[in-house]
Amino acid sequence: MEELLSMGFPEELAAQALAATGGRSPLAAADWILSRSTSAASPSTPPTLPPSQSPSSQPCLERFFSSSIHPKALNPSSSSSSPKNPNPSSSSLPSKRRHPSSSAPLSDRMRPATLDAVVGQDHLLGPSSLLRASLLPSLVLWGPPGSGKTSLARALSAALPASVYVFVTLSAVTSGVRELRDAIDGARRARSHGRRTILFVDEIHRFSKSQQDSFLPAIEDGSIILIGATTENPSFQLTTPLLSRCRVLALQPLKPQHVEALLRRAISDTERGLHITTQTPVSMDEEAIDFLSLHCDGDARVALNALEIAATVAANRKVDKNNTQLTVTLEHVKEAMQCKHLAYDRAGEEHYNLISALHKSMRGSDADAAIYWLARMLEGGEQPLYIARRLVRFASEDVGLADPAALVQAVACYQSCHFLGMPECDVCLAQCVAYLALAPKSVAVYRALGEAKRVVRESRGGNEGVPFHLRNAPTKLMKDMGYGKDYMYPPDHSDCSSQTYLPPSLLGHKFLDWPPNDEKQP
Repeated sequence: MEELLSMGFPEELAAQALAATGGRSPLAAADWILSRSTSAASPSTPPTLPPSQSPSSQPCLERFFSSSIHPKALNPSSSSSSPKNPNPSSSSLPSKRRHPSSSAPLSDRMRPATLDAVVGQDHLLGPSSLLRASLLPSLVLWGPPGSGKTSLARALSAALPASVYVFVTLSAVTSGVRELRDAIDGARRARSHGRRTILFVDEIHRFSKSQQDSFLPAIEDGSIILIGATTENPSFQLTTPLLSRCRVLALQPLKPQHVEALLRRAISDTERGLHITTQTPVSMDEEAIDFLSLHCDGDARVALNALEIAATVAANRKVDKNNTQLTVTLEHVKEAMQCKHLAYDRAGEEHYNLISALHKSMRGSDADAAIYWLARMLEGGEQPLYIARRLVRFASEDVGLADPAALVQAVACYQSCHFLGMPECDVCLAQCVAYLALAPKSVAVYRALGEAKRVVRESRGGNEGVPFHLRNAPTKLMKDMGYGKDYMYPPDHSDCSSQTYLPPSLLGHKFLDWPPNDEKQP
């Protein structure tokens, strides 16, 4: 479309030409426009041949296009009838079926071309799964980085007939309202010619609410099949109307055996794999494969990029230049990784998952698990003061009156973290976490406060006013009105048992169960 517009063709005419020629070649589309114009100008002349059968006009058109356009792209019909090109990277194929260029990173070159080649996500790729259905609904692929969201979307598009479906890619990071509107308008024009558009939007959660809502009419009338990819929880980041029109599929981090399979595939594939980077056969030590598959935390992109860097390091350090075999060792992989990759986002869902695990481990009195989750958060870069604030809350919510000193310990921990900062305050956090995990637990205060809030919200007793004997009377007028009348000051009265403190409608209501029933004296 961009090349046709740059030649001065109107956008509507360019869209018609692309739809009529299958959208495979801007050169064929331009030829279609010129042939159509010639026919309209000379109606008495015989109709011109289709653009695929009009070679005389093409030499003069080629100068408008880049030299990368393959001549066979001018004749889509002939390519479909001729034997299949044995080279899968030929530019005569639709763009969604081409392999990435040799300059692309290894992780991009190794993207699977079919659903059967996708590794992992077995819960989504069964024989009777939704992704293998003939009618594909709009989807939201939700999963951590490197779990295969983009690869799965591309494999899905490749499984559908190219004559019926058009695959369009947008990134919410670089695309705005204009690109989004152009994509939807193009999808509607393609639909008028009998073709449906699969619109893949990467990082869809970065679109604003109004941008997300702009998808709704196009999904509703069938102009697009939306496939959105996000690393954030769709419940919080996507609008409710958009979620109601899409199926949310959750992808899991790849397991070590899945990452190992991808690494071995990259090593053995001579057309797209590591051989393209090193220009020489590559082998890899088993301990290096095990280390890399375990230390990437289920992120295939991290593993493959680290493998490519490790192979480059090994090639630079190769002593015997005559030896055609290149071996990647554990030392090369460790240098490529530098440090263990941790899947942690201080502003994302993993942040809340880990603090929840820490809280529940302390509540369950498992000090070992609590210290482990604390270490995960600290190594992931979490702010120590955030953890300390959560510990202060835990000390009152879960320990409470069972050990009132727990609150003192938690506040002291917060002050220590404020004074010291990282990394010195890590042991202060660990000490407090262990103390709270091993302390006796009581939620009596937490439940009492919750019950009192419920009574207030439900207006039991009408939230009546404070009884007069409990009111302060700083002025003579207030004393004359009965404020503070009959109040018994406990230091002056040895027996105040007859004095009440709750409103009359709530007299006898118990909010706090303390001490617990099994500890009360007979």
